[in-house]
Amino acid sequence: MEIEKTNRINALFEFYEPLLTHKQMDYLAQYYRDDYSLGEIAENYGVSRQAVYDNIKRTEKILEEYESKLHLYANFQHNAQNIDNLLAYIAQNYPEDQKLNELAHKLESIEE
Repeated sequence: MEIEKTNRINALFEFYEPLLTHKQMDYLAQYYRDDYSLGEIAENYGVSRQAVYDNIKRTEKILEEYESKLHLYANFQHNAQNIDNLLAYIAQNYPEDQKLNELAHKLESIEE
């Protein structure tokens, strides 16, 4: 569960980072990307661990609110799944179609 939450927050952070304040970005980046402890972040900024914790929790909530309104991450996941399904369908049903497979490889490279 903790890894799933970390992955989700990191993904939401990727999409909505520009909408956060510098302090929110710094705290979240250090906590989730750099794996700093609350104590380490608090020491870096000269604040209490509780202040860091509260800021991170508020920022997580903000990210979830952005996602509930904008759906950027959900749409990205949906589109990625559709592309994967399309590529699998092409590979299975049209393995000899050189042009179609070339286009599929281009689409696959865009996805990455």
